[in-house]
Amino acid sequence: MDWQNLIYALVQVAHNFGAAAVVGGALFALWPARQPAEIQRKLAWLVLFGWTVQGVSGGTFGAASYLFYGQFPDIHGIAIAALLIKIGCAIAGFLLTAAYLRKGASWNEDERSRTWRSTFSLGATALGAAAFLRWFS
Repeated sequence: MDWQNLIYALVQVAHNFGAAAVVGGALFALWPARQPAEIQRKLAWLVLFGWTVQGVSGGTFGAASYLFYGQFPDIHGIAIAALLIKIGCAIAGFLLTAAYLRKGASWNEDERSRTWRSTFSLGATALGAAAFLRWFS
């Protein structure tokens, strides 16, 4: 068995499910209908977990490369920019979702909706950057 490919594939599975949780949870909070506050809070926990999985699995890609090759992936140009965008989206999305969980109950509906739209946008941007990272590295 090729352990290297197995590890990369398992990390990719986790990364994909993290992305699905982030984008899907944020989208479902508002569409097809705005969800009640108690459902939005549960979705926020799902999205926060998704952002956490994104960060951990993203770091695991680099760690696996270091384990198998003794160095981090050799990326440059567009791939570096895409990676930085993904990292920025993950940090911002995690912080925004954590703020929502901490203080969102006191926010009005417009503020909560804006937060969900922003979270969705960050997730979609990270997904788009992932394609550039994959194909330009």
